[in-house]
Amino acid sequence: QVQLVESGGGLVQPGGSLTLSCTASGFSLDYHAIGWIRQSPGKEREGISCISSGDDYTYYSDAVKGRFTISRGIGKSPIYLRMNDVKPEDTGVYYCARAPFYYCSGDDFHNYDSLGQGTQVTVSS
Repeated sequence: QVQLVESGGGLVQPGGSLTLSCTASGFSLDYHAIGWIRQSPGKEREGISCISSGDDYTYYSDAVKGRFTISRGIGKSPIYLRMNDVKPEDTGVYYCARAPFYYCSGDDFHNYDSLGQGTQVTVSS
């Protein structure tokens, strides 16, 4: 059974940092890129980052570029999202999701599947 489980969310002050984790099971990470997608209040769900299965390509949306970093642990899992210099507009539910292929780009998040239950990130003073 394909399963993705996010963790690490919480309350953080503006300018602070947070690291989210995504644990994947039930499929081979050798054949699927992994992405992070967020749902902010009043906004459409948006893909913000992805990493290819070979770790040779990463993507960041303009909203998080330069502040967030996607990476993996040993053995390709967990997949981390390090969030630095967070802003109130980063508030939302963060999901990790499976890409259909081993590569990823910034225009195919709508094809991702198996989103986890999400982890809430709240940026507030």
